[in-house]
Amino acid sequence: MISQELLEILACPKCHTKVELKAPDQLRCPSCKVVYPIVDGIPVMLIEEAKPESESG
Repeated sequence: MISQELLEILACPKCHTKVELKAPDQLRCPSCKVVYPIVDGIPVMLIEEAKPESESG
């Protein structure tokens, strides 16, 4: 699980909008409509790792 302090400073690398926790293992960008994975408690904030929300299930 990601700490609230970390969640508050994380932003989408593409549009710089704050991300939100979508699931225990995903962060969502509300502007880009993509999700970033969280692997072993570490957010993978790489543009090439983002998946469209519709594919994330």
